[in-house]
Amino acid sequence: MSFEDAIPDYIARVDTVLARTLPAADVEPTRLHEAMRYATLNGGKRIRPLLVYATGEVLGIDAAHLDAPAVAVELIHAFSLVHDDLPAMDDDDLRRGKPTVHRQFDEATAILAADALQPLAFEVLAGPEGGDAAGQLTMVHVLSRACGSLGMTGGQAIDIESEGQRISGDTLRRMFELKTGALISAAVLMAAARVPDLAADQHAALERYAHRIGLAFQIRDDILDVEGDTETIGKPAGSDVAHDKATWPAIFGMDAAKAECDKLYAEGLDALSGFGANAVPLQVLAELIVRRKM
Repeated sequence: MSFEDAIPDYIARVDTVLARTLPAADVEPTRLHEAMRYATLNGGKRIRPLLVYATGEVLGIDAAHLDAPAVAVELIHAFSLVHDDLPAMDDDDLRRGKPTVHRQFDEATAILAADALQPLAFEVLAGPEGGDAAGQLTMVHVLSRACGSLGMTGGQAIDIESEGQRISGDTLRRMFELKTGALISAAVLMAAARVPDLAADQHAALERYAHRIGLAFQIRDDILDVEGDTETIGKPAGSDVAHDKATWPAIFGMDAAKAECDKLYAEGLDALSGFGANAVPLQVLAELIVRRKM
Protein backbone atom coordinates (compact mmCIF):
# COMPACT_ATOMS: atom_id res chain seq x y z
CA MET A 1 0.00 0.00 0.00
CA SER A 2 1.31 3.46 -0.90
CA PHE A 3 1.68 6.08 1.80
CA GLU A 4 -1.02 8.18 0.16
CA ASP A 5 -3.44 5.25 0.34
CA ALA A 6 -2.41 4.60 3.95
CA ILE A 7 -3.15 8.16 5.14
CA PRO A 8 -6.74 7.38 6.28
CA ASP A 9 -5.43 4.39 8.24
CA TYR A 10 -2.75 6.49 9.92
CA ILE A 11 -5.31 9.16 10.83
CA ALA A 12 -7.61 6.47 12.27
CA ARG A 13 -4.64 5.04 14.16
CA VAL A 14 -3.64 8.29 15.85
CA ASP A 15 -7.28 9.13 16.58
CA THR A 16 -7.69 5.78 18.32
CA VAL A 17 -4.60 6.30 20.45
CA LEU A 18 -5.64 9.89 21.24
CA ALA A 19 -9.08 8.74 22.36
CA ARG A 20 -7.48 6.11 24.58
CA THR A 21 -4.90 8.56 25.98
CA LEU A 22 -7.26 11.40 26.87
CA PRO A 23 -9.15 11.06 30.16
CA ALA A 24 -12.70 9.77 29.64
CA ALA A 25 -15.43 12.39 29.58
CA ASP A 26 -17.21 10.77 32.55
CA VAL A 27 -14.14 11.02 34.80
CA GLU A 28 -14.05 13.94 37.22
CA PRO A 29 -13.58 16.80 36.53
CA THR A 30 -15.96 15.92 33.73
CA ARG A 31 -16.34 19.38 32.15
CA LEU A 32 -12.57 19.76 31.84
CA HIS A 33 -12.18 16.31 30.32
CA GLU A 34 -15.06 16.93 27.91
CA ALA A 35 -13.31 20.11 26.76
CA MET A 36 -9.97 18.34 26.32
CA ARG A 37 -11.57 15.66 24.17
CA TYR A 38 -13.57 18.24 22.21
CA ALA A 39 -10.41 20.21 21.46
CA THR A 40 -8.44 17.17 20.34
CA LEU A 41 -10.93 14.78 18.75
CA ASN A 42 -12.89 17.46 16.86
CA GLY A 43 -11.56 16.59 13.41
CA GLY A 44 -8.38 18.01 11.92
CA LYS A 45 -5.96 17.07 9.15
CA ARG A 46 -3.48 15.39 11.55
CA ILE A 47 -0.59 16.72 9.47
CA ARG A 48 1.91 16.55 12.34
CA PRO A 49 1.20 12.93 13.30
CA LEU A 50 1.29 12.04 9.61
CA LEU A 51 4.76 13.59 9.41
CA VAL A 52 5.82 11.36 12.29
CA TYR A 53 4.55 8.23 10.56
CA ALA A 54 5.88 9.32 7.14
CA THR A 55 9.35 9.90 8.57
CA GLY A 56 9.08 6.47 10.15
CA GLU A 57 8.38 4.91 6.76
CA VAL A 58 11.35 6.73 5.23
CA LEU A 59 13.62 5.40 7.99
CA GLY A 60 12.07 1.93 8.22
CA ILE A 61 10.54 2.35 11.71
CA ASP A 62 7.51 0.30 12.67
CA ALA A 63 4.42 2.46 13.25
CA ALA A 64 3.92 0.91 16.69
CA HIS A 65 7.09 2.67 17.82
CA LEU A 66 5.78 6.04 16.60
CA ASP A 67 2.40 6.28 18.30
CA ALA A 68 3.82 8.13 21.32
CA PRO A 69 5.45 11.01 19.37
CA ALA A 70 2.48 11.14 16.95
CA VAL A 71 0.04 11.57 19.83
CA ALA A 72 2.31 13.94 21.74
CA VAL A 73 2.78 16.35 18.85
CA GLU A 74 -0.98 16.42 18.16
CA LEU A 75 -1.74 17.14 21.83
CA ILE A 76 0.65 20.10 21.70
CA HIS A 77 -0.95 21.28 18.47
CA ALA A 78 -4.43 21.05 20.04
CA PHE A 79 -3.22 22.97 23.10
CA SER A 80 -1.86 25.73 20.85
CA LEU A 81 -5.10 26.04 18.84
CA VAL A 82 -7.21 26.43 21.97
CA HIS A 83 -4.95 29.25 23.16
CA ASP A 84 -4.79 30.86 19.70
CA ASP A 85 -8.58 31.06 19.54
CA LEU A 86 -9.04 32.73 22.95
CA PRO A 87 -10.41 36.30 23.19
CA ALA A 88 -7.01 37.51 24.38
CA MET A 89 -5.42 36.10 21.21
CA ASP A 90 -7.32 35.81 17.90
CA ASP A 91 -10.82 35.71 19.43
CA ASP A 92 -12.11 33.25 16.85
CA ASP A 93 -15.55 31.63 16.97
CA LEU A 94 -14.90 28.68 14.64
CA ARG A 95 -12.26 25.98 14.47
CA ARG A 96 -12.58 23.03 12.07
CA GLY A 97 -16.06 24.22 11.21
CA LYS A 98 -17.29 24.00 14.81
CA PRO A 99 -17.44 26.41 17.75
CA THR A 100 -14.06 27.02 19.34
CA VAL A 101 -13.51 25.55 22.80
CA HIS A 102 -14.14 28.80 24.66
CA ARG A 103 -17.40 29.22 22.73
CA GLN A 104 -18.55 25.63 23.20
CA PHE A 105 -17.70 25.67 26.93
CA ASP A 106 -16.36 28.90 28.44
CA GLU A 107 -13.11 30.84 28.51
CA ALA A 108 -11.86 29.51 31.85
CA THR A 109 -12.53 25.90 30.86
CA ALA A 110 -10.76 26.44 27.53
CA ILE A 111 -7.65 27.76 29.28
CA LEU A 112 -7.62 24.85 31.71
CA ALA A 113 -8.18 22.32 28.92
CA ALA A 114 -5.21 23.66 26.97
CA ASP A 115 -3.10 23.77 30.13
CA ALA A 116 -3.90 20.09 30.73
CA LEU A 117 -3.20 18.99 27.15
CA GLN A 118 0.37 20.25 27.23
CA PRO A 119 1.69 18.16 30.14
CA LEU A 120 -0.26 15.15 28.86
CA ALA A 121 1.92 15.23 25.74
CA PHE A 122 5.08 14.86 27.80
CA GLU A 123 3.47 12.21 29.99
CA VAL A 124 2.93 10.16 26.83
CA LEU A 125 6.55 10.58 25.71
CA ALA A 126 7.86 9.65 29.16
CA GLY A 127 5.49 6.68 29.54
CA PRO A 128 5.89 2.99 28.68
CA GLU A 129 5.14 3.56 24.98
CA GLY A 130 7.89 6.16 24.73
CA GLY A 131 10.61 3.59 24.06
CA ASP A 132 14.15 3.56 25.39
CA ALA A 133 15.27 6.19 27.90
CA ALA A 134 17.75 7.90 25.56
CA GLY A 135 15.14 8.21 22.82
CA GLN A 136 12.55 9.48 25.28
CA LEU A 137 14.92 12.17 26.51
CA THR A 138 15.67 13.30 22.96
CA MET A 139 11.98 13.47 22.05
CA VAL A 140 11.11 15.42 25.22
CA HIS A 141 13.93 17.86 24.48
CA VAL A 142 12.87 18.31 20.85
CA LEU A 143 9.18 18.83 21.65
CA SER A 144 9.70 21.08 24.68
CA ARG A 145 11.99 23.37 22.70
CA ALA A 146 9.52 23.43 19.80
CA CYS A 147 6.65 24.65 21.97
CA GLY A 148 8.55 27.08 24.23
CA SER A 149 9.69 30.68 23.90
CA LEU A 150 12.25 29.65 21.27
CA GLY A 151 9.52 27.85 19.35
CA MET A 152 5.76 28.05 18.95
CA THR A 153 5.02 30.27 21.97
CA GLY A 154 7.73 32.71 20.94
CA GLY A 155 6.31 32.83 17.43
CA GLN A 156 2.87 33.63 18.81
CA ALA A 157 4.37 36.42 20.91
CA ILE A 158 5.95 37.97 17.80
CA ASP A 159 2.62 37.56 15.99
CA ILE A 160 0.78 39.51 18.69
CA GLU A 161 3.43 42.23 18.82
CA SER A 162 3.29 42.56 15.02
CA GLU A 163 -0.45 43.24 14.73
CA GLY A 164 -0.94 46.58 13.04
CA GLN A 165 2.80 46.93 12.45
CA ARG A 166 4.83 46.95 9.25
CA ILE A 167 7.48 44.35 10.01
CA SER A 168 10.45 43.25 7.91
CA GLY A 169 10.50 40.13 5.80
CA ASP A 170 13.20 38.69 8.06
CA THR A 171 11.00 39.17 11.13
CA LEU A 172 8.05 37.58 9.37
CA ARG A 173 10.15 34.59 8.34
CA ARG A 174 11.43 34.20 11.90
CA MET A 175 7.88 34.37 13.25
CA PHE A 176 6.80 31.61 10.86
CA GLU A 177 9.81 29.47 11.72
CA LEU A 178 8.86 29.63 15.38
CA LYS A 179 5.06 29.74 15.30
CA THR A 180 4.48 26.92 12.79
CA GLY A 181 7.79 25.56 11.59
CA ALA A 182 9.12 24.51 14.99
CA LEU A 183 6.33 22.00 15.65
CA ILE A 184 6.46 20.69 12.08
CA SER A 185 10.18 20.08 12.57
CA ALA A 186 9.58 18.44 15.93
CA ALA A 187 7.24 15.89 14.32
CA VAL A 188 9.97 14.82 11.89
CA LEU A 189 12.84 14.93 14.37
CA MET A 190 11.02 12.98 17.08
CA ALA A 191 10.55 10.15 14.59
CA ALA A 192 14.23 10.42 13.68
CA ALA A 193 15.09 10.04 17.38
CA ARG A 194 13.84 6.45 17.09
CA VAL A 195 17.00 5.69 15.09
CA PRO A 196 19.86 6.28 17.56
CA ASP A 197 22.57 5.65 14.95
CA LEU A 198 21.02 7.81 12.22
CA ALA A 199 23.74 9.29 10.03
CA ALA A 200 24.41 12.99 10.61
CA ASP A 201 23.81 13.87 6.97
CA GLN A 202 20.44 12.11 6.99
CA HIS A 203 19.42 13.92 10.17
CA ALA A 204 20.45 17.24 8.63
CA ALA A 205 18.49 16.44 5.46
CA LEU A 206 15.33 15.71 7.43
CA GLU A 207 15.83 18.94 9.36
CA ARG A 208 16.15 20.94 6.12
CA TYR A 209 13.04 19.29 4.71
CA ALA A 210 11.01 20.04 7.83
CA HIS A 211 12.22 23.65 7.95
CA ARG A 212 11.20 24.35 4.35
CA ILE A 213 7.85 22.57 4.59
CA GLY A 214 7.07 24.24 7.93
CA LEU A 215 7.51 27.68 6.35
CA ALA A 216 5.49 26.64 3.31
CA PHE A 217 2.70 25.41 5.59
CA GLN A 218 2.27 28.85 7.20
CA ILE A 219 2.51 30.75 3.92
CA ARG A 220 -0.16 28.47 2.50
CA ASP A 221 -2.29 29.25 5.57
CA ASP A 222 -1.91 32.95 4.80
CA ILE A 223 -2.94 32.39 1.19
CA LEU A 224 -6.01 30.40 2.21
CA ASP A 225 -7.06 33.13 4.66
CA VAL A 226 -7.37 35.42 1.65
CA GLU A 227 -8.56 33.05 -1.08
CA GLY A 228 -10.42 30.41 0.93
CA ASP A 229 -13.93 30.50 2.31
CA THR A 230 -15.05 29.87 5.87
CA GLU A 231 -16.94 26.67 5.05
CA THR A 232 -13.94 25.10 3.32
CA ILE A 233 -11.12 26.11 5.65
CA GLY A 234 -13.18 25.54 8.80
CA LYS A 235 -12.33 28.86 10.46
CA PRO A 236 -13.26 32.48 9.74
CA ALA A 237 -11.83 33.47 6.37
CA GLY A 238 -10.21 36.89 6.33
CA SER A 239 -9.45 36.83 10.04
CA ASP A 240 -5.81 37.79 9.43
CA VAL A 241 -6.90 40.93 7.59
CA ALA A 242 -9.51 41.68 10.26
CA HIS A 243 -6.84 41.51 12.97
CA ASP A 244 -4.35 43.45 10.83
CA LYS A 245 -1.85 40.60 11.13
CA ALA A 246 1.50 40.42 9.41
CA THR A 247 1.20 37.82 6.64
CA TRP A 248 3.21 36.89 3.57
CA PRO A 249 0.60 38.19 1.08
CA ALA A 250 0.20 41.41 3.08
CA ILE A 251 3.93 42.17 3.06
CA PHE A 252 5.09 40.69 -0.25
CA GLY A 253 1.89 40.35 -2.28
CA MET A 254 -0.10 37.28 -3.28
CA ASP A 255 2.00 36.36 -6.32
CA ALA A 256 5.18 36.47 -4.26
CA ALA A 257 3.55 34.41 -1.53
CA LYS A 258 2.63 31.67 -3.99
CA ALA A 259 6.08 31.78 -5.57
CA GLU A 260 7.77 31.47 -2.17
CA CYS A 261 5.53 28.56 -1.24
CA ASP A 262 6.51 26.77 -4.46
CA LYS A 263 10.20 27.54 -3.88
CA LEU A 264 10.13 26.14 -0.34
CA TYR A 265 8.30 23.06 -1.61
CA ALA A 266 11.01 22.44 -4.21
CA GLU A 267 13.77 22.95 -1.62
CA GLY A 268 12.05 20.56 0.75
CA LEU A 269 11.91 17.86 -1.91
CA ASP A 270 15.52 18.50 -2.84
CA ALA A 271 16.58 17.95 0.77
CA LEU A 272 15.21 14.41 0.53
CA SER A 273 17.18 13.45 -2.59
CA GLY A 274 19.65 11.33 -0.62
CA PHE A 275 16.87 8.99 0.54
CA GLY A 276 15.99 7.96 -3.02
CA ALA A 277 12.70 6.10 -3.47
CA ASN A 278 12.31 5.80 0.31
CA ALA A 279 11.51 9.53 0.46
CA VAL A 280 8.08 9.14 -1.17
CA PRO A 281 5.99 9.38 2.06
CA LEU A 282 7.49 12.76 2.97
CA GLN A 283 7.21 13.90 -0.65
CA VAL A 284 3.51 13.06 -0.61
CA LEU A 285 2.96 15.07 2.56
CA ALA A 286 4.90 18.03 1.21
CA GLU A 287 2.54 18.18 -1.77
CA LEU A 288 -0.49 17.75 0.47
CA ILE A 289 0.66 20.68 2.64
CA VAL A 290 1.52 23.04 -0.20
CA ARG A 291 -1.44 22.25 -2.45
CA ARG A 292 -4.11 21.91 0.24
CA LYS A 293 -7.41 23.83 0.02
CA MET A 294 -8.15 23.88 3.75
